[in-house]
Amino acid sequence: MTDLLNAIPRNLILPPGSLFLLIGFGLLARRRWPRFGTVLAASSLVLLVFLSSNAGASFLVAPLDRMTTPLLAPERSGAQAIVVLSAGRLQEAPEYAGRDIPDYIGLGRLRYAAHLQRRTGMPILVSGGSPEALNPLADAMATALREDFGVPVRWVENRSRNTAENAAFSAALLRADGVTRVLLVTDAMHMERARTVFQRQGLAVTDAPTMFFGDQARRLGAWVPSAEGMRRSWYASYELIGIAWYRMRSGEAP
Repeated sequence: MTDLLNAIPRNLILPPGSLFLLIGFGLLARRRWPRFGTVLAASSLVLLVFLSSNAGASFLVAPLDRMTTPLLAPERSGAQAIVVLSAGRLQEAPEYAGRDIPDYIGLGRLRYAAHLQRRTGMPILVSGGSPEALNPLADAMATALREDFGVPVRWVENRSRNTAENAAFSAALLRADGVTRVLLVTDAMHMERARTVFQRQGLAVTDAPTMFFGDQARRLGAWVPSAEGMRRSWYASYELIGIAWYRMRSGEAP
């Protein structure tokens, strides 16, 4: 129920929900203001189709990708630990005997964390809780790293419900073991916001981003609307709004 109540306003603000609302409002407005209603509904529909393509989504994704850079030499970063942030999950996966498992975004982050651990030998912290405090995301992440990727996990932070709490609770665990410099693993679209909150907790952060989607839409087929295109638009819109909100709260210029 908590997830549902949180998701409703968020999904009405972000595409495609916001665009469907505008289309509906435009169609209703045609009765009184025909020209305005027609223009609003038609332009919202065009924007919906545009943002549903990977190429259209890249207009939102690319600026986020440019806020970070790939980590080319993790061995020389000076970091003491690898922090991996949770994404979503698949609940009660039947092929895993009913266990919760990380979704494909989470698996992308875990795969890169495992790659970094093998290159550097650094210990790993996984971070992610659950709104209901049941089956925390971090537990599923730790299991996947140990059993599927064959790398150890030293810390499991399983209380956090959002990125800010990821940072606060992870920093407390790390400071207790004298860790002040970390490689932060998340996807490129999420990195700017994640880095900001971890730095505010006093940690020295080296970006370790993965899954750069901004340059993945160069072929003609990228203009065909798809569920993945809309997912990228939704996610990028969420991150851009989140970055603006963080900067307003901290008094920074947008």
